[in-house]
Amino acid sequence: MTQDQHQSGPIVWCGIIAATCALVFLMQQVLWLSVPFLLAVILYYVMLSPFQRLLRMGFTRNTAAVLVGFGFGIVTLLAALIAIVWIPAPETGWANMPTRYLSAGVGFVRNMLAALEHQFPFLQPAHLGDSVERNLALYSRDFLQHHLTDLLVAMAAWVPSLLLAPFLSFFFLRDGRRFKRFLARAVPNAFFEKTLFLLHEVDQTARRYFQGMLKLTAIDTVVLALGLWAIGLPSPLLLGLIAAVLAWVPYVGSIVGCLVVILVASIEAPDNNVVAYSAICVFIAARLLDDFVFMPMTLGRSLRIHPLVTVVMIFIGGALAGVTGLMLVLPLLGVVMVVGETLGVLITDARLQARHRYARSLRVKEASVDLK
Repeated sequence: MTQDQHQSGPIVWCGIIAATCALVFLMQQVLWLSVPFLLAVILYYVMLSPFQRLLRMGFTRNTAAVLVGFGFGIVTLLAALIAIVWIPAPETGWANMPTRYLSAGVGFVRNMLAALEHQFPFLQPAHLGDSVERNLALYSRDFLQHHLTDLLVAMAAWVPSLLLAPFLSFFFLRDGRRFKRFLARAVPNAFFEKTLFLLHEVDQTARRYFQGMLKLTAIDTVVLALGLWAIGLPSPLLLGLIAAVLAWVPYVGSIVGCLVVILVASIEAPDNNVVAYSAICVFIAARLLDDFVFMPMTLGRSLRIHPLVTVVMIFIGGALAGVTGLMLVLPLLGVVMVVGETLGVLITDARLQARHRYARSLRVKEASVDLK
């Protein structure tokens, strides 16, 4: 199939965008399943390479899936133990951590506004610093009293749902080929080759996207860790990893990761905002490297989507499903794009339609040959 045959018209693209929006909205309604499913797909593509290597060594699919799953569990357990030993316990205790971080954030804003008033004297009569500090202190106190417990309970309620992710990824590895055969058997023979191409392209698109996202996460972690280490923040690798994972949510995640690092910097240097300002500069530099260097090398090669469509769909996904829509809209758009373009080719290919009609007429003649 040539490149010109792959081009889709406006009707197909309207269907692709409409189907993507519908899927994003539906996934928001079953969020308890969408998030574990997304994590399971990520784990599946993480474990796919060692799984295929074991298959080439002669292991059965069941044995290879068990070995890979067991190995991943061991690696996860060791990483958790290393993190427990390596990360020092907080000086104020875990129960007082939210209060400490919120107080540090209020102190950062107070110092920043005081510096602005000192630099620009015309702001002093407005008492902007005192007003903002008073409102932030009131909000933080109300948040701790009324919303923190509900937030912790909601996070605990998600734990059983998230445990579905490794369970689903195991069966994706073991039974993925069986599911593809099940889908292929339901397709008429005239469209069988195109259907195999469709299944292959969907799998390759999802694989390129999620593996590219993992590569981008690793690169971002290293870059942020080096920058945070250079400005003197503690546990730079952990902070870089947290910020890189939060960046999976476009735009919003990067802002949240930057705020987390600012709070840590405010705790380390409560009376000096230079460290926090340096952390902001590190995040801006990392964001620029992402947009112009790292992302074109990883995600840019995985989804062949025009930048304008990407930005518009990110806004649409956020409007339809909030943070969930921001996370899911791009991989869903990539998969639906492959499905929609292939279906468009199937529907408009006169040769395939003629073969399908001819096969149906042959089946009708065969079924009625003994009735004459």
